[in-house]
Amino acid sequence: MRSIITLLLLLSATVFSYAQSDIKFGVKAGVNFATIGGEANQQLNQILEWTNGYVSTTGRTGMHVGGFIQIPISETVVIEPGLMYSTKGYTLKGDVDLKVLDLLGIGAKADLMSQYLDMPVLIKATLGNGFQVYAGPQISYLMNADLRTRASVLGVNLLNKKFDVTDQFNKVDAALTAGIGYEFRNGVAITAGYDYGLSRIDANKSVNARNQAVKIGMSLKF
Repeated sequence: MRSIITLLLLLSATVFSYAQSDIKFGVKAGVNFATIGGEANQQLNQILEWTNGYVSTTGRTGMHVGGFIQIPISETVVIEPGLMYSTKGYTLKGDVDLKVLDLLGIGAKADLMSQYLDMPVLIKATLGNGFQVYAGPQISYLMNADLRTRASVLGVNLLNKKFDVTDQFNKVDAALTAGIGYEFRNGVAITAGYDYGLSRIDANKSVNARNQAVKIGMSLKF
Protein backbone atom coordinates (compact mmCIF):
# COMPACT_ATOMS: atom_id res chain seq x y z
CA MET A 1 0.00 0.00 0.00
CA ARG A 2 2.78 2.47 0.88
CA SER A 3 4.56 1.83 -2.41
CA ILE A 4 1.34 2.47 -4.34
CA ILE A 5 0.72 5.74 -2.49
CA THR A 6 4.33 6.82 -3.04
CA LEU A 7 4.04 6.11 -6.75
CA LEU A 8 0.82 8.10 -6.91
CA LEU A 9 2.50 11.06 -5.21
CA LEU A 10 5.45 10.92 -7.62
CA LEU A 11 3.16 10.78 -10.62
CA SER A 12 1.10 13.65 -9.22
CA ALA A 13 4.25 15.73 -8.86
CA THR A 14 5.00 15.03 -12.50
CA VAL A 15 1.51 16.18 -13.38
CA PHE A 16 2.08 19.54 -11.70
CA SER A 17 5.47 19.94 -13.35
CA TYR A 18 3.75 19.77 -16.72
CA ALA A 19 1.02 22.23 -15.75
CA GLN A 20 1.91 24.49 -18.67
CA SER A 21 1.71 21.66 -21.20
CA ASP A 22 -1.08 21.00 -23.65
CA ILE A 23 -3.43 19.51 -21.09
CA LYS A 24 -6.59 17.79 -22.32
CA PHE A 25 -9.75 17.05 -20.33
CA GLY A 26 -12.16 14.22 -20.86
CA VAL A 27 -15.15 12.24 -19.61
CA LYS A 28 -15.56 8.50 -19.54
CA ALA A 29 -18.31 5.95 -18.87
CA GLY A 30 -18.68 2.22 -19.26
CA VAL A 31 -19.54 -1.18 -17.87
CA ASN A 32 -17.82 -3.14 -15.08
CA PHE A 33 -17.80 -6.92 -14.94
CA ALA A 34 -16.69 -7.26 -11.34
CA THR A 35 -16.02 -10.08 -8.92
CA ILE A 36 -14.01 -10.75 -5.78
CA GLY A 37 -11.01 -13.01 -6.14
CA GLY A 38 -9.61 -15.24 -3.43
CA GLU A 39 -11.75 -16.53 -0.58
CA ALA A 40 -14.86 -14.67 -1.71
CA ASN A 41 -17.32 -17.28 -0.46
CA GLN A 42 -15.72 -17.30 2.97
CA GLN A 43 -15.80 -13.51 3.14
CA LEU A 44 -19.53 -13.25 2.50
CA ASN A 45 -20.28 -16.28 4.63
CA GLN A 46 -18.68 -14.54 7.58
CA ILE A 47 -20.77 -11.45 7.00
CA LEU A 48 -24.07 -13.36 6.81
CA GLU A 49 -23.24 -16.23 9.20
CA TRP A 50 -24.40 -18.76 6.61
CA THR A 51 -24.02 -22.46 7.32
CA ASN A 52 -24.79 -25.77 5.67
CA GLY A 53 -25.32 -24.42 2.20
CA TYR A 54 -24.07 -24.86 -1.31
CA VAL A 55 -23.22 -21.61 -3.05
CA SER A 56 -21.72 -20.61 -6.35
CA THR A 57 -20.00 -17.33 -7.05
CA THR A 58 -20.71 -15.25 -10.13
CA GLY A 59 -19.60 -11.83 -11.26
CA ARG A 60 -21.65 -8.68 -10.94
CA THR A 61 -22.33 -6.22 -13.74
CA GLY A 62 -21.87 -2.60 -12.71
CA MET A 63 -20.79 0.70 -14.19
CA HIS A 64 -18.22 3.47 -14.02
CA VAL A 65 -18.44 7.14 -14.91
CA GLY A 66 -16.18 10.11 -14.33
CA GLY A 67 -13.53 12.38 -15.75
CA PHE A 68 -9.82 12.55 -16.43
CA ILE A 69 -7.05 14.86 -17.57
CA GLN A 70 -4.19 14.09 -19.94
CA ILE A 71 -0.75 15.65 -19.53
CA PRO A 72 1.63 14.90 -22.42
CA ILE A 73 5.21 13.97 -21.59
CA SER A 74 6.13 13.20 -25.20
CA GLU A 75 4.44 13.04 -28.58
CA THR A 76 3.11 9.57 -27.89
CA VAL A 77 2.94 9.25 -24.09
CA VAL A 78 0.62 10.97 -21.61
CA ILE A 79 -0.03 10.77 -17.90
CA GLU A 80 -3.75 10.40 -17.21
CA PRO A 81 -5.07 10.93 -13.67
CA GLY A 82 -8.78 10.26 -13.29
CA LEU A 83 -11.66 10.21 -10.83
CA MET A 84 -14.43 7.66 -11.41
CA TYR A 85 -17.58 6.57 -9.61
CA SER A 86 -17.49 2.78 -9.90
CA THR A 87 -19.76 -0.04 -8.72
CA LYS A 88 -18.24 -3.43 -7.91
CA GLY A 89 -19.14 -6.55 -5.96
CA TYR A 90 -20.26 -10.09 -6.75
CA THR A 91 -23.17 -12.52 -6.44
CA LEU A 92 -23.64 -15.75 -4.50
CA LYS A 93 -26.49 -18.08 -5.28
CA GLY A 94 -27.63 -21.56 -4.37
CA ASP A 95 -29.47 -23.44 -1.64
CA VAL A 96 -28.32 -21.52 1.39
CA ASP A 97 -29.24 -21.63 5.07
CA LEU A 98 -29.59 -17.97 6.10
CA LYS A 99 -28.85 -18.30 9.81
CA VAL A 100 -29.02 -14.58 10.44
CA LEU A 101 -32.61 -14.54 9.14
CA ASP A 102 -33.66 -17.93 10.57
CA LEU A 103 -34.89 -18.94 7.13
CA LEU A 104 -33.96 -21.72 4.78
CA GLY A 105 -33.74 -19.99 1.42
CA ILE A 106 -34.29 -22.42 -1.43
CA GLY A 107 -32.94 -20.82 -4.55
CA ALA A 108 -31.45 -18.06 -2.43
CA LYS A 109 -29.32 -15.29 -3.87
CA ALA A 110 -27.14 -12.61 -2.29
CA ASP A 111 -25.89 -9.64 -4.26
CA LEU A 112 -23.11 -7.44 -2.91
CA MET A 113 -22.87 -3.98 -4.46
CA SER A 114 -19.92 -1.81 -3.45
CA GLN A 115 -19.76 1.83 -4.50
CA TYR A 116 -16.25 3.23 -4.91
CA LEU A 117 -14.47 6.36 -5.99
CA ASP A 118 -11.62 5.11 -8.19
CA MET A 119 -8.56 7.34 -8.58
CA PRO A 120 -6.29 5.84 -11.26
CA VAL A 121 -3.06 7.46 -12.43
CA LEU A 122 -2.29 5.93 -15.81
CA ILE A 123 0.62 6.08 -18.20
CA LYS A 124 -0.88 5.83 -21.69
CA ALA A 125 1.08 5.31 -24.91
CA THR A 126 -0.17 5.65 -28.48
CA LEU A 127 1.38 2.96 -30.66
CA GLY A 128 0.17 4.30 -33.98
CA ASN A 129 -3.03 4.46 -36.02
CA GLY A 130 -4.97 5.32 -32.87
CA PHE A 131 -4.14 2.16 -30.91
CA GLN A 132 -3.21 2.70 -27.27
CA VAL A 133 -1.99 0.79 -24.24
CA TYR A 134 -2.13 1.97 -20.64
CA ALA A 135 -1.23 0.87 -17.12
CA GLY A 136 -0.86 2.35 -13.68
CA PRO A 137 -1.79 2.26 -10.00
CA GLN A 138 -5.25 2.95 -8.65
CA ILE A 139 -6.47 3.94 -5.20
CA SER A 140 -10.17 3.48 -4.45
CA TYR A 141 -12.31 4.81 -1.60
CA LEU A 142 -15.33 2.79 -0.49
CA MET A 143 -18.40 5.00 -0.15
CA ASN A 144 -20.98 2.32 0.57
CA ALA A 145 -21.55 -1.44 0.45
CA ASP A 146 -25.00 -3.01 0.42
CA LEU A 147 -25.94 -6.67 0.56
CA ARG A 148 -29.34 -7.60 -0.92
CA THR A 149 -30.64 -11.07 -0.12
CA ARG A 150 -33.47 -12.81 -1.94
CA ALA A 151 -35.05 -16.22 -1.46
CA SER A 152 -37.93 -17.98 -3.16
CA VAL A 153 -39.67 -21.36 -3.09
CA LEU A 154 -41.50 -22.62 -6.17
CA GLY A 155 -41.33 -19.16 -7.68
CA VAL A 156 -42.85 -17.46 -4.61
CA ASN A 157 -40.68 -14.63 -3.27
CA LEU A 158 -40.19 -15.12 0.48
CA LEU A 159 -37.36 -12.72 1.16
CA ASN A 160 -36.09 -9.46 -0.26
CA LYS A 161 -33.98 -7.50 2.21
CA LYS A 162 -31.06 -5.12 2.00
CA PHE A 163 -28.34 -4.71 4.62
CA ASP A 164 -25.68 -2.03 4.99
CA VAL A 165 -22.37 -3.93 5.33
CA THR A 166 -20.00 -0.99 4.74
CA ASP A 167 -18.25 -1.47 8.09
CA GLN A 168 -17.26 -5.02 7.08
CA PHE A 169 -14.90 -3.72 4.39
CA ASN A 170 -11.80 -1.56 4.21
CA LYS A 171 -12.41 2.03 3.18
CA VAL A 172 -9.26 2.17 1.03
CA ASP A 173 -8.41 -0.29 -1.71
CA ALA A 174 -5.31 -0.41 -3.90
CA ALA A 175 -5.09 -1.97 -7.35
CA LEU A 176 -3.14 -2.13 -10.57
CA THR A 177 -5.03 -1.39 -13.75
CA ALA A 178 -4.05 -1.97 -17.37
CA GLY A 179 -5.67 -2.20 -20.77
CA ILE A 180 -5.85 -1.29 -24.42
CA GLY A 181 -7.82 1.23 -26.43
CA TYR A 182 -8.44 2.87 -29.73
CA GLU A 183 -8.85 6.64 -30.18
CA PHE A 184 -10.56 8.15 -33.19
CA ARG A 185 -9.51 11.47 -34.67
CA ASN A 186 -12.47 13.27 -33.12
CA GLY A 187 -11.28 12.45 -29.58
CA VAL A 188 -13.68 9.57 -28.97
CA ALA A 189 -12.00 6.42 -27.66
CA ILE A 190 -13.04 2.91 -26.68
CA THR A 191 -11.13 1.02 -23.99
CA ALA A 192 -10.98 -2.42 -22.41
CA GLY A 193 -9.04 -2.92 -19.20
CA TYR A 194 -8.61 -4.99 -16.08
CA ASP A 195 -8.34 -3.98 -12.42
CA TYR A 196 -6.36 -6.34 -10.21
CA GLY A 197 -6.83 -5.69 -6.50
CA LEU A 198 -3.75 -5.64 -4.30
CA SER A 199 -5.45 -5.08 -0.94
CA ARG A 200 -7.55 -7.39 1.15
CA ILE A 201 -10.98 -5.83 1.24
CA ASP A 202 -12.33 -7.23 4.52
CA ALA A 203 -11.99 -4.85 7.46
CA ASN A 204 -9.97 -7.31 9.56
CA LYS A 205 -7.69 -8.30 6.65
CA SER A 206 -8.13 -11.92 7.74
CA VAL A 207 -9.55 -13.21 4.45
CA ASN A 208 -7.73 -13.21 1.12
CA ALA A 209 -10.55 -11.52 -0.83
CA ARG A 210 -9.68 -8.82 -3.38
CA ASN A 211 -11.60 -6.74 -5.90
CA GLN A 212 -11.21 -7.65 -9.56
CA ALA A 213 -12.98 -6.12 -12.54
CA VAL A 214 -13.00 -6.05 -16.32
CA LYS A 215 -13.92 -2.57 -17.54
CA ILE A 216 -15.17 -1.70 -21.01
CA GLY A 217 -15.76 1.97 -21.66
CA MET A 218 -15.99 4.90 -24.02
CA SER A 219 -14.41 8.31 -23.50
CA LEU A 220 -14.48 11.75 -25.07
CA LYS A 221 -11.46 14.06 -24.92
CA PHE A 222 -11.79 17.85 -25.25
